Amino acid sequence: MPRKSPFDIILTPDEERELNSRAAKYTLSYFRVIRAKIILLAAQGLGNDEIAAKLDTRREVVSMWRKRFFEQHLEGLEE
Repeated sequence: MPRKSPFDIILTPDEERELNSRAAKYTLSYFRVIRAKIILLAAQGLGNDEIAAKLDTRREVVSMWRKRFFEQHLEGLEE
């Protein structure tokens, strides 16, 4: 049975705009782009397992960034 994250992501319009911008940039590092995509997919209601499969990464990575964004918003996605 898939696990449900306790960290529901609800984006403000500004956050969504910024994350879409980051996700589409070819000049950003791979990791910054992936973090933006993780949060955008989480905001669409996808679970960590689904996001990990879509982005070809581990569930633990998705869980970590989801939690950091939930607690700190955009600042949480920085190194």
